[in-house]
Amino acid sequence: MAEPIVDVDEAPVPLLDPLRPRPIDLPTVLPPAGVLDPEQGDIAKVFAAPDDPADWPRWRADLAAWRDAARARLHPDDALYRTDRGRRASTAFAVALVWLWDERLFDRAAGRFTPERLLAAMARTGGLDGLVLWHAYPVIGIDDRNQWDFYRDVPGLADLVTAFRDAGLLVFVDYNPWDTGTRRTGRSDAEELRALATEVGADGVFLDTLKQADDALVRAATEADPPLLLEGESRVPNQRVPDHQLSWAQWFADSRAPGVLRAHWYERRHMLHATRRWNRDHAEEVQSAWMNGTGVLVWDTVFGVWVGWNDRDAATLRRVLRVQRAASRILLEGAWTPLDGASDAAIAAGVFASRWEHADGVLWTVVNRGDTDWTGRVLAQPPAGRLVDVTAGREAGAEQTVPAHGVLGLFAPAGEPAWLAPLLAEQAADPGGTDATFPARRSVLAHPPHRTAGQPDPDAVAVAEDEPELVQTWRRRETGIDDEAPYVEEWKPLPPRLHDPQERTVRVRLGKARVARREVSVAEFAAFLSATGYRPAVEQRFLVGSTEPAAPVTGVSLEDARAYAAWCGARLPTEHEWQTAGPGLERRVPAVWNWTESERTDGVTRWCVLKGGSETRITGSDWYVDGGVQAPGFTLKLLLPGLGVDRSPSIGFRIAWDAA
Repeated sequence: MAEPIVDVDEAPVPLLDPLRPRPIDLPTVLPPAGVLDPEQGDIAKVFAAPDDPADWPRWRADLAAWRDAARARLHPDDALYRTDRGRRASTAFAVALVWLWDERLFDRAAGRFTPERLLAAMARTGGLDGLVLWHAYPVIGIDDRNQWDFYRDVPGLADLVTAFRDAGLLVFVDYNPWDTGTRRTGRSDAEELRALATEVGADGVFLDTLKQADDALVRAATEADPPLLLEGESRVPNQRVPDHQLSWAQWFADSRAPGVLRAHWYERRHMLHATRRWNRDHAEEVQSAWMNGTGVLVWDTVFGVWVGWNDRDAATLRRVLRVQRAASRILLEGAWTPLDGASDAAIAAGVFASRWEHADGVLWTVVNRGDTDWTGRVLAQPPAGRLVDVTAGREAGAEQTVPAHGVLGLFAPAGEPAWLAPLLAEQAADPGGTDATFPARRSVLAHPPHRTAGQPDPDAVAVAEDEPELVQTWRRRETGIDDEAPYVEEWKPLPPRLHDPQERTVRVRLGKARVARREVSVAEFAAFLSATGYRPAVEQRFLVGSTEPAAPVTGVSLEDARAYAAWCGARLPTEHEWQTAGPGLERRVPAVWNWTESERTDGVTRWCVLKGGSETRITGSDWYVDGGVQAPGFTLKLLLPGLGVDRSPSIGFRIAWDAA
């Protein structure tokens, strides 16, 4: 039997410090003459810069020799980079991963998408050139719906894609290769992806968890009309750079003097997006992009957890992106000389520069690795003519200041490029930012429980007024729990710190209440519909669970459940009331998750706590939502889709009353 293929990037890390890069994340040292085993060189993340500046000329020669040898060996075809989408991808310097139901993008009260609000919010970090509309994870697995359903069941999705494309963005759909346990369609994933991208008008596909697509998916993408862009989540090997025009520079550790991104050095038009998703300090990511002429992933909400950018890093990225967009021809076509041009005094202070020479002029991209601002003569040989600070938007003096953990752009124009004056004016008007404090968000209850006047069921379970300590359990996923980010400043979270069981004790304050012993049944909900004529704002489009009169009603949204409860003079129980009453509760058949009145929002993500578990259990991947019947203390943080997509055959509800 063949040995299973083991991806070293995904290997468990039981003995490693999660706050330090793993060996696989470290930069690669290039041997003399650039002779490196292709098994290592073709997948390197970063080629480390030597510690001694005296070695940099040799290092640059070795880099050129390595690239020439690799290209001669692999004979890359650049046809896809010459397509319209390929050319646009090469200048897509800022992209974002955006949850379809991000509250800046979706107005739940109005029931409509608001792309203009999202784009306005993203202007703080310099705006976007592209985005991935992620859709299924971490909700997928709540029932049998597959990843294609979570796109196709969204009303108006194609119109949303069109709105973003009209605003000048590249739009990517998300592909989850691990989704093998949900409803099958009879078509291959490659066929589904091409069909979906065509239906919604997407420009490309983001390859979740994958460095590269398989041959079938590559064929499907390249044979589409026009060809679809492919972006891998991690280090795309040289062999696949020709048909993967973008990739993430995710969890890439760098040398002290900034190194060179291997894939971009191999093919200048290949766009990388630097990211360490759980960081609260993004200076290293922005500096790497600045020194390499590459991009950044602006991911401020990771699967429902707020990880927003501080003012300092947002201001730095704004300035960087303006230069990159205005001077993109220099970065793509100019002669790039890594680590060239800085003065000895600057280098000694941890200030480094790279040189880009083009018909428009010479650009030096400069970074300060130090903890304090540095002022001095940055360039060893300043040009005889004009020198401008393109990051601040002014003429550069004899000495320049490079902010701590910041950047500087110096430009010696050859004449007066048309893009220069508008760039300087815009940079000069930017107020900047120096505050590196994390801009925390706190969630609030979206619908605080109200007082009820109805009569409880005779057999309802009593909840006493008390301040008990409750033990909550959950499986640690990237959604976190409440407002807590699970992996702050950590390198890649892997087992045993990923998907492991967690437990905590919380003290809560309860009022007197009674919780219905059983979920609302199909027959009871049908009586409500008959008596009131209630119809949901978005009609049910999914298969419900059992239609037996005594079965729990499913396929109902939170709003539907609240409407029923109000008709009964009741409300939904909170998660703590549900857990406290849990030992006395009964489950209808089949068992389903229960909505609670613990719906929360931090202004970006809206979620609800589900209790009780469900007989549905989707298997085949740890990325699916938890299934199976759960103990009362188990908590599931479910991100809330809109437009009826939150309705599920695996979710029902029960009601509660305040005790007199």
